[in-house]
Amino acid sequence: MAMLPNPLPKLAADPTGRTLGLALPPGALIDATADGPWLEPLLWYADEPAASDTWSRLLPARAAAGLHPVLIEAGVEYKGLEHWELAPGMMSYPGGHDAEEVLAELWEECADEEWPGLAPAAAAFETDPDTRAAEVTRSLVESGGLRHARAALVHARRSADIPASIGWCGPLNHENDVAVLCAVLRSWEDRFGIRVVALTFDQLTLSVAAPPRTLEDAEAIAAEHYAFCPDNIDQGHHKTLSAYAEHEVLDREAWHFWWD
Repeated sequence: MAMLPNPLPKLAADPTGRTLGLALPPGALIDATADGPWLEPLLWYADEPAASDTWSRLLPARAAAGLHPVLIEAGVEYKGLEHWELAPGMMSYPGGHDAEEVLAELWEECADEEWPGLAPAAAAFETDPDTRAAEVTRSLVESGGLRHARAALVHARRSADIPASIGWCGPLNHENDVAVLCAVLRSWEDRFGIRVVALTFDQLTLSVAAPPRTLEDAEAIAAEHYAFCPDNIDQGHHKTLSAYAEHEVLDREAWHFWWD
């Protein structure tokens, strides 16, 4: 399915984005991929480190130009963007995949039990998803959870599509086509109000507007997390689904994923 025109090339001649209704700080357009320059910019990347309110200050770019904010942790110790080896050519369209089919297939590859099915959707979002995303990004920056983060803007249909839109390969050892995982993110966006708020070379952070408040619901979601990112449990501190659900999912307003 064709994307709407990418507004990022306009920033080459208009760095502040005024023609798009924006007022951007100094930054650069990134088109570098593992196979050389991409045919158009993949993202706008700020020159200066992110402040605690950076994500919320850039949010109007979504309505004005279809550009979604995300924090990028790409300092030297986290592998600078030039080493990320983005691969947009490897990505399909997230809307072309069914989230439950994706999770069921991935579950079969990493679990011995029968796929339990999707967790039920939240009855209602506790707060606006963008408000929660602003809170989570503020906390990440102020706590030092993201020490070298910079702001980025990505042309995408929705926040869940950000990883595929830039050709991010963080889960490469688990799934080569990140659009497949973005189909799951779309489902979580619909069911739990997630936003893709931060990326590193191999880590993904989501804000969650409707986190589970019972252990039963948390365990159902934990099964989805395991299929989505087995390393969270297999190489994490909590080696069982129930322990992971209790400590990493229950009442958590941010979900973190890491692939080896």
